[in-house]
Amino acid sequence: MGSVYVAGTFDTKGDELGYVADLLRADGSSVVTVDLSTAGAGSAAAASIPSESVAEHHPHGGAAVFTGERGSAVTAMSEAFRRFLLSRDDVVGILGAGGSGATALVTPAMRALPVGVPKFVVSTVASGDVSGYVDASDITMMPAVTDVAGLNRISRRVLANAAHALHGAANAIPPEVADRHAVGLSMFGVTTPCVSAVAEELATEYDPLVFHATGTGGRAMEKLADDGLLYALLDITTTEVCDLVSGGVMSAGRERLDAPARAGLPYVGSCGALDMVNFGAPDTVPARYRDRLLYEHNPQVTLMRTTPEECEAIGLFLADKLNALPGRVRFLLPEGGVSALDAAGNPFHDPEADEVLFDTLERNVVQHEQRRLVRLPHNINDSRFVRALLDAFHEVVADE
Repeated sequence: MGSVYVAGTFDTKGDELGYVADLLRADGSSVVTVDLSTAGAGSAAAASIPSESVAEHHPHGGAAVFTGERGSAVTAMSEAFRRFLLSRDDVVGILGAGGSGATALVTPAMRALPVGVPKFVVSTVASGDVSGYVDASDITMMPAVTDVAGLNRISRRVLANAAHALHGAANAIPPEVADRHAVGLSMFGVTTPCVSAVAEELATEYDPLVFHATGTGGRAMEKLADDGLLYALLDITTTEVCDLVSGGVMSAGRERLDAPARAGLPYVGSCGALDMVNFGAPDTVPARYRDRLLYEHNPQVTLMRTTPEECEAIGLFLADKLNALPGRVRFLLPEGGVSALDAAGNPFHDPEADEVLFDTLERNVVQHEQRRLVRLPHNINDSRFVRALLDAFHEVVADE
């Protein structure tokens, strides 16, 4: 049994955080309170772990945290808390509460914890765009409704809901899962037939985890790889690289494919949806792209066909990443089209652009027995391509 952690700025939110901690103890949880105040000494008695102790986990010590300047102090304390939390071996859940500053303090440390550890934040910014706080993690953001500025009939109820939810999640019996290796798969709407068929067959021996390649999905898949929760990757849909290269809205960042390199995972990949860049509604497409080949996927998603020049840049990015993978690698090239829209007769069918992509990969990926590119004369959603992906997967996991 471990402890649930209640973290925040006890110099300004001590009543609220103490209220949450008392409720958790009354429920039966073991509680550790952590002060993240950045004003320096003075609030040590308010929490189990004083802010000075947390600050010492910063690479440059407490002096880097207690600068007297709010912005730099919050940034430094956030890093110190992340390192502090990762040094603990008893964390079974965590809760924070406050405004934008407190939310920025606690969420980086929460994101560093493995997926599955309960994480709750009662925040005044929880009803807005919280992607910067949550990112690819499983943080639960709960709107505070009133400001976290004293206990009243509303804040007591909201904070109590969070406390009881954390206790329940931290003490619940984990659901039973089959004793099978977990395999990560990346999917997009235009590669769904392929990925669904692969996942269905894998499910007889493995636990397939499918991630929507929307930027957050790719990062979530790679976080699980970093957390040691994946056995291998079937990264069929690498489309997030298009958005990175061309400024779309679904980029997973330049770190895409770094986690499997760190983890040394067996890797099978493909060019899924490398024919498209994602934007929002049509009027959100940047002016410089208005004359490009666009496709309205739905009223809120507009797709733009990648050009040969963009395909070359995408190929170079992927080649660098594939060359860094230390394990067994197979990367399959679907000459019949990289998505449903790229099939013959469909709006994004462009064999010239696809060939630039394939040729760039072949010229720049260092191939040997462990790492190979494989050309196939099929569309990515063709059943024969599905079979080739499965055969490649069984090759890379052989003897693992």
